[in-house]
Amino acid sequence: MKSWWWKAVGVLLLLYVVIVGLHTPLAPALVHVSEDKLSPGRADVLVTGYNTRFTADAPQAWLENDDQFVCATSATAERDDRLRVVFDVPAGMRRDLSHLVVRSNGRTLVFHDAFWNPAKGDGIAGTGCTPPEEDSAEVFEFPDRSVLYETIRNLFFHVPMWFTMMWLMTVSLFHSLRTLRDNDLEQDRAAVSAVNTGLLFAFLGLTTGSIWARNTWGTWWTSDPQLNGAAAVTLIYLAYLVLRGSVNEMDKRSRLAAIYNIFAYALMIVFFMVLPRLTDSLHPGKGGNPAFSKYDLDHHLRTVFYPAVAGWVLVGTWLYTLRRRARRIEAWLDDEAHA
Repeated sequence: MKSWWWKAVGVLLLLYVVIVGLHTPLAPALVHVSEDKLSPGRADVLVTGYNTRFTADAPQAWLENDDQFVCATSATAERDDRLRVVFDVPAGMRRDLSHLVVRSNGRTLVFHDAFWNPAKGDGIAGTGCTPPEEDSAEVFEFPDRSVLYETIRNLFFHVPMWFTMMWLMTVSLFHSLRTLRDNDLEQDRAAVSAVNTGLLFAFLGLTTGSIWARNTWGTWWTSDPQLNGAAAVTLIYLAYLVLRGSVNEMDKRSRLAAIYNIFAYALMIVFFMVLPRLTDSLHPGKGGNPAFSKYDLDHHLRTVFYPAVAGWVLVGTWLYTLRRRARRIEAWLDDEAHA
């Protein structure tokens, strides 16, 4: 642990995460349409985009549903983020939802399930039109997802905080087991140092999660099993510190704390890994909610997310070693004072 290279790697990874994670643009997207249903006949629709540049070229638009296509009679860019589209909707369109597709600046933007048709058609004759082919060129950018938008960058901070916290609590468990085996106070100091540092990342995880919830769910906190479980785990480990402070005799304190730490770790697994999957949850991958990676963690995000996890774990381990050294010095000074 005295080597410096892994600390430098952790710092460099976080610098990479901050620079690339905050400066990579989000992909353009369609975020709003002025109408939610299209009756047969003329339809005038105002389309709002995000990070779009509609005025830079002549956009094309069409309706798409399986193998049916209805091209717009006109698509006029009013602003970079606003496009007015006019359709002549045929009477035979199916009743189910239709996707709006806009072709602009070589990009194909899709607003899924944008409209529904109140008619009871079972399909128009022919295809109506032939959409243009999509360019094969790929741009390095993050996906623009509904509700998340720019907050998707919090993935590089919020989620790694909890990975780091769990790693540090695992380190603490290891040292607690060694404390019980060897009755070694140095192992006890290592265990509490890991818990101290892990709680720092738990508070950072709660803070970044609350900010994310405010921007996506509209509230700082909601009765979600994942949120409540994270708060419960934080309180459980705070109680570990309270327990230590209530016992003065060092040997007894170390053994009691080690036993408590084992149960605290087991409860952390239950609250983090088990309960959220058994109940309804707003968190992706929990309670029947599809996993985050299915929709949002594309290969561009992975190139930043994985280094973020590695960087935060390395920096968290570094902080743990510093805290452990500080506790060792405190113990030495206390021994000197009582000598």
